[in-house]
Amino acid sequence: MVPVRHLTVTVAGQEVFYREAGPREAPVIVLLHGFPTSSHMFRNLIPLLADRYRVIAPDHIGFGQSAMPSPDEFPYTFDALADITQGLLEHLGVERFALYVQDYGAPIGWRLALRAPARITGIVSQNGNAYTEGFVEEFWKTVWAFAADPNPENEKGARFALSEEGTRWQYLNGVPEPSLVSPDTWLHDLALLNRPGNDEIQLRLFRDYPRNAEMYPAVQEYFRSSQVPLLAVWGAGDEIFGPDGARAFLRDLPDAEVHLLDAGHFALESQLDTIAGYMRGFLGRITS
Repeated sequence: MVPVRHLTVTVAGQEVFYREAGPREAPVIVLLHGFPTSSHMFRNLIPLLADRYRVIAPDHIGFGQSAMPSPDEFPYTFDALADITQGLLEHLGVERFALYVQDYGAPIGWRLALRAPARITGIVSQNGNAYTEGFVEEFWKTVWAFAADPNPENEKGARFALSEEGTRWQYLNGVPEPSLVSPDTWLHDLALLNRPGNDEIQLRLFRDYPRNAEMYPAVQEYFRSSQVPLLAVWGAGDEIFGPDGARAFLRDLPDAEVHLLDAGHFALESQLDTIAGYMRGFLGRITS
């Protein structure tokens, strides 16, 4: 087994926890997690890549083991989360890197790419959305309603995603064999969501989410102008970001590799070996 280090550094006054493994001189891949999880979602993937790559997986502020300042102390926007991630990579001396983006990790990763396109060697998107076609309306209508008008009734709808039922659903929706997904996953996330004050943090990010969709035209122009190598390994059963979001990459990146997997939103929990295999082939081609 490749040893995985669990580390914490201070970035812009905030304690940032991250997992790191692999040779320091090797090509870098940065793994950016989604909601409501943390770098814990990469616990099994990291050792499958770290023999050949330097793998870095941070916890976003307000998630996992990173700092959780109150909304009065930290601006919970996706711009701010990207600022911290950028600061971490600068602190670690990472100049060029590939990205793995999932869910919230996507808008954070897109911001890093738009700020410094030349630093991105390639992108792996696992249900990391960049097109409006990817939004599954049944899920997103509550988020859009709350962001547009955060009244008590709309907040109640948005809070489903913070509940035990909603957290379990995120892991099991679209998974053909739910028994393959350990309940430790959603119980781990739920314990962190239930920390006093974390609900207000998540609601702030829900309200900021429409700005990510507004950024999509710029992201798509980045794809067209850069022709960045991209691998989409997408849980086709995801009822949050549907498979049309994966197919849409081909519109701007005709050489992208798109694989629709028999999995859900957190595809690593049931398709780990398949995703790792696709990633090793893709990363080997773009870094050789």
